[in-house]
Order: sequence, then structure tokens, then C-alpha cells
Amino acid sequence: MPPGVLFFPSQIVPPEFFVGRSNEIATAFDQIAGGGASRGHLAIWGGTGMGKSSFLELLTSPRVWQWHNQDHHRAIIVHFNCWTLTPFTPDAFWREVLTLIQEEVAAENPLHAELRGLLAEETVTVNHLRQVLKQLGQQGKFLLLLVGDYDVALRSNPYYSDESMEIFLNDCRNLASHHREKKFFSMVVTTLRPLDTLGPQITPDRSPWFNHYLYLCLGPLTVIEMDTLLSGMPMTPALREVIRQIAGGNPTLLQNAGYVLYSRLRHGKVPTADEFFADFLERTQQYFRKTWSVINEIERTLLMLIALAGLKGRLQNRHYDLGDIDRIFSQKERELIDLSRWGVVVRQMHQGKVSYSFASSVMEWWVIKEIEELAGDTQKSLEDRQKVFLNLMSKKQATQVTNAILYLWDHREEIPAMTEWLGKLAGAFSRGFVG
Repeated sequence: MPPGVLFFPSQIVPPEFFVGRSNEIATAFDQIAGGGASRGHLAIWGGTGMGKSSFLELLTSPRVWQWHNQDHHRAIIVHFNCWTLTPFTPDAFWREVLTLIQEEVAAENPLHAELRGLLAEETVTVNHLRQVLKQLGQQGKFLLLLVGDYDVALRSNPYYSDESMEIFLNDCRNLASHHREKKFFSMVVTTLRPLDTLGPQITPDRSPWFNHYLYLCLGPLTVIEMDTLLSGMPMTPALREVIRQIAGGNPTLLQNAGYVLYSRLRHGKVPTADEFFADFLERTQQYFRKTWSVINEIERTLLMLIALAGLKGRLQNRHYDLGDIDRIFSQKERELIDLSRWGVVVRQMHQGKVSYSFASSVMEWWVIKEIEELAGDTQKSLEDRQKVFLNLMSKKQATQVTNAILYLWDHREEIPAMTEWLGKLAGAFSRGFVG
């Protein structure tokens, strides 16, 4: 095996090992570079494990700036995650920004002393940052503010009321759009969902608080990008295909699959299919658990329907009827498109008909296990789920789906074992995959 670390399964990927996203990176620098009287601002969104944190880290790399013909010396780059602000408040946010700016400014720079004075005040507000931006502009610099998990700023807490949230978000908009200092400021945030689906409701009499951002979705990696990420190991095409099937273009799942293989092979051990999957699931189950927890009830139900429809082809005796689920899918196309952008499902068109399948075969298996758990839980849990079904389908079809779940529980021994579920996995390992 080649020396050195090849995969980063549980940490931010260093910029020099970052793979793909060339169009998205170019878009980010188009916004950062700006033009005219102001710089642009970017709202990056995407599902769990899509590499949003690594993308922000990439934007701090001087080498990446050089590749895009940008002068990183002109930028004061501040990068932090909103989860570190506990509890989140506007004062904590602006104070963190000024503190990190101070760390980037040389001690002999007059701005360093000014920042010390501003941070000594009892409350730090957006007006303090405006003062700092003015000083940066006079020095020929600008602030690039990179904020991860901005979702936290869009949820109230006991120290952060809905009214405070609206004021904070409007301050961010005004700073980016309506003040002289806007040409010295660019902000890039990441969230799980698009900003307009989060935060305060839009009212007809007010300008949207999010309208200064360009939206950018980080979706699944392409086949070429997946192959590039896995290219550090000698791997047969058969195994590479299986890994793509397991990961479904999700960078975190790919990193973990690659690391499981790499960590064994570098010690001269060739894992079996069962050993590989046991290690992989142990490392990634928190990803599947989080994905399931952050999607809403309608999205969970749609995934259950996709899983039940796919399972019928795997059982020896198919004795359940789901009714016209294609009609449900057509009525909930927007939710399914969002799930495809998240990299959870794949949307395919064949002869004018749209179909949906799981991007990751392991995610499909995970959902089947959730259905099993639901069927084996209390009667009340299933009754609660039926109420969700009735929001999507007729009473007759809700009964059909409920009966399918109960049938699955009664015949759970017919569900293939995981290595059988993955089909080609065992074959790829048994034939040997290291060139």
C-alpha cells in the first residue's frame, strides 16, 4: 500500500486532499472576489456528510486562492462553526467574529488595539464590526466570514428570541447590502436546507432577510469524482462499483469505505465482505441515524414507500399491495427532488416515467430496519404513523401500506442478509480486488 494517510473518515478533509467540486469552488470565488461596489455572499446547503465543513476549510487555503487567481493576502479569513456558540446569541456571534479577526491581525497593527477595546465592551453588536470593516478597507483588505452550521442561528433558544433572531438576520442583510462597508465584506454560510425554508417567515411588507445570498447546493459526487477519491488504492472495477453502490456519492460514506479497506490492507490483511460491512456500519451508523432524524415525517414516509416497493422484488412471496404509489410520488415531487439533492434518493426518467431508488444501498437497508422497528413497536406508534399516511394518501391506501408493514414484520426472516442485500459485495471480495 502507498505510504501516508489517504482517507479522512471522521474529520475535515485537508485542502490538499480535497476532491472534486470544481464548479462549486469557482462559484464561491466569483462571489468572494465580487466586483464594483460590493462583494457577494454565498449560502451553501446540502445533506449530512456532503462535505460542507471541508468545503469551507478549502476556502481558507492560500494555494486554492492562487489557483483561482485571487490574492489571499488581501483577505482576513474568519472561520468558525455556530455549534461552538452555546447558547447562540447575536453578542456571542459578533464577539467571536471580532476575536478571530484580532487573532489574524498583527499585534503592531493599530486595528489590533482597537479590537481589544471593542471586545472589552459589555455587548458587541454589528456596529462594532462595521467599525472594523472600515479600518480593513483603509488598509486595502476585506473580511471573508465563513460560518458553518448556520442553522443554529435560525432557531430560537431561551437566550435568543424570535424577535432577536429577526434583528440579527436583518443586521446581516444590511451589513451585506446597504452600508458603505459592504465592499469590504463577504460571507459564506452552510446549512442543511436552503435558507428560505428556515428561519423567520417571509411577510409581503418586508424584504426577505436572505435575499443577499446566492444559493449553492452541495449534492452527491459524480462518478468521476468518486473514482478520483478512491484512486489512492489499487482496486478492481468490480469493487469500485460496489463501493459507489454503498456510498451513493456521499463523500463521508466514501471516505469511511475507503478507510476501512485501507486500514486493513496496509497491514497486509484482506477483509472478507462480512468484515468490511461490520467495520463500515460501525463507523457510519451515526450518519444514517442523523439523516433519518433530520428529515421530516413526510420525507420519512416517502423513503418507507420507496423501500417497501423495492423490497417486493427481493422477497420470495410477495403478498402485499402498496396501491398507486406513483401517484403519491408525483404529488410529492418537490420533497423527492430535495431528497435527491441531499443524495438520499436517485431520481430517474425512463420512457417518460419518473422512478425513485436509494442512492446508497445501505441507506435502503437502514430504512427497512426502521420499518421493522415500527412494525414491532407498540400499536400506538403504528397508529401515529397512519395519521401521517393519511396526509399523503387515501384511507384505503394508508391501510394497504400499514398492512405491508405488518406483513414485513411477520415475514422478516425472508429479508436477505446484509451481504446478500448488497449483492455484488461478496463476489467482489471473493475474487480478490487488489491489483
